[in-house]
Amino acid sequence: MGINILSTGSYVPEQKLSNDDFKKFVETDDEWIRSRTGIRERRMAGWEPTWYMGLKASEKAVANAGIDPKDIGLVISCTLTSDFLTPSMASVIQYRIGAENAAAFDLNAACTGFIYGIDTAKRFLDTDPDLKYVLVVANEALSRFVDFKDRSTCVLFGDGAGAVIIERSDKLYSSFLGSDGSGAKFLCARSLNIAPEIKTDSDFDDGFPEKPLHQLVQDGKEVYKFATKALPKSFKTASQKIGISSDDIDWFIPHQANVRIISTASKNLGVPMDKFIITLDHFGNTSSASIPLALDEAITDGTVKRGQKLALIGFGAGLSYGAVILEY
Repeated sequence: MGINILSTGSYVPEQKLSNDDFKKFVETDDEWIRSRTGIRERRMAGWEPTWYMGLKASEKAVANAGIDPKDIGLVISCTLTSDFLTPSMASVIQYRIGAENAAAFDLNAACTGFIYGIDTAKRFLDTDPDLKYVLVVANEALSRFVDFKDRSTCVLFGDGAGAVIIERSDKLYSSFLGSDGSGAKFLCARSLNIAPEIKTDSDFDDGFPEKPLHQLVQDGKEVYKFATKALPKSFKTASQKIGISSDDIDWFIPHQANVRIISTASKNLGVPMDKFIITLDHFGNTSSASIPLALDEAITDGTVKRGQKLALIGFGAGLSYGAVILEY
């Protein structure tokens, strides 16, 4: 049993930050950023909460599906930038879209979150015959976690949200989820709920880099080595389960982290870059929201069509990784 993506929706803030805008914060320029990342601009949330962006993307997905929100039985919000420790973003969104009969919870698998969310939703549909529709929404505000004095990270991230309504079907489906916790320290942000005095007065060493709370830190070289291997591994593992190859895939939609990562991974897979959907040039790295943002844009502009086979591939902090292969 597979799933059908009934509809998609997305939302990005109006505020744009171009590469040249970063000259105000760090020593950099457009050429330096573009040549290393492929990014030219990204959206910044400003006043907009994470849940608000997720709500707007979800409203569009519900409208595009033409369904009654009361028929949604589950809401999964994928995020690492929640506005609250509690309640969940999913509960806030569930109430505001009128999905009064739905269960709701958040899922944090960082940049692989949407992949984990889709596969989790599929497993709920497999086991609950009364479940009709699932809303999976990925909403992120990474701009609130970056150090704008660190040019190696602050130029990478943007904000936004993407959502899908899915239902069960007999369409093609395969998935693979993975994690390598030995590399968790290479991409992390300490939580605000860890009391600084406890850390200072203790000899306990968790192995993670010392950094101000709530601020993202990344070892770019280690993350690059991981991502360029994780992307092809995720696809190959998922595709082998159903006996298909990269030639059978119409479009690859990877996590939009860095064009160099995607280019290297495409060579490792033996797949030309023109089969990859790329949106990072104008959205930057929006973590778990990057894949559904790219998917919605590609469907809206007619690039992705019904009946085509898609490979959605994520990788990120955790270090998490995974792939979903499905027919749109």
